[in-house]
Amino acid sequence: MFALIIEFTLNGSPATARVMSPGSALDVLRDELGILGPKSGCEQGECGSCSVMLDGAVVCSCLVMAGDLQGSVVITVEGVSGEEIHPVQTAMHRAGAVQCGFCTPGIVIAAVDLFERRPHPTGDEIKEALAGNICRCTGYGAIVRALEGLSAGAD
Repeated sequence: MFALIIEFTLNGSPATARVMSPGSALDVLRDELGILGPKSGCEQGECGSCSVMLDGAVVCSCLVMAGDLQGSVVITVEGVSGEEIHPVQTAMHRAGAVQCGFCTPGIVIAAVDLFERRPHPTGDEIKEALAGNICRCTGYGAIVRALEGLSAGAD
């Protein structure tokens, strides 16, 4: 292992981290920078709990090598909306579309990405966008209903 200094943009601000390589982007975010939204659920890219936007694409940060963050732009759930609560978060809150909350950051990232690409997605598009996120508590019903309501303009 060796130390690596990486610089990138995190939630709109410059970030620098000294990391031990090999390591994952999730390790950098949580352990080095204290960004706790992305969760470590499986470390295999199966659950989606660690999802972030990396250079405009939703990725499982547990599968991204720490060094690959160099020069990139990363958005976590903490940075999806700046000072305001994002409409996706508001819709989920109003619908009670959270249970334990462990999967919520990854689901929010996936939904925000979808709504940025398609402001009025269909129910099938919503389900497809969330397919990489495992929720063990809600059964997805409330989450999908919340996002369908947002898509229809009922925030």
